[in-house]
Amino acid sequence: MVQLIVGNKGKGKTKHLLDKVNSEIKEISGSIVYLDKSPKHMYELNNKVRLIDVSQFLIENSSEFIGFVCGVLSQDHDLQQMYFDSFLKIACLEGKDITPVIEKLDMISKNFEVDFVLSVSMDAECLPEVCKDKILISL
Repeated sequence: MVQLIVGNKGKGKTKHLLDKVNSEIKEISGSIVYLDKSPKHMYELNNKVRLIDVSQFLIENSSEFIGFVCGVLSQDHDLQQMYFDSFLKIACLEGKDITPVIEKLDMISKNFEVDFVLSVSMDAECLPEVCKDKILISL
């Protein structure tokens, strides 16, 4: 399943994402990975959550991002959830159509039984139609 936390920059999406990941780690039996554009939130995450600073991996486009996500999945067979903070930035999708990447994440989610929660700096009204039923929180 793919879920979105949406709203313009500065609306508090990261706080909601951090709260969700920190509460989920207590409930699930598998592991959780948190992808971000920097290690800034390292001390706000439960120490059982693996934080990956995506900026260190020289990802240049959304295809490389999807490959990166699949690489993370291939290394951890117990992975149940992945959280993407600043999704548009880390997936190289700023100013681009996010539909193909969301559809690929949906397929990956179904194939590997992993849930994705994405923080998207965009108003709910501006999202493509395919994404609107995936909104978890709109700020």
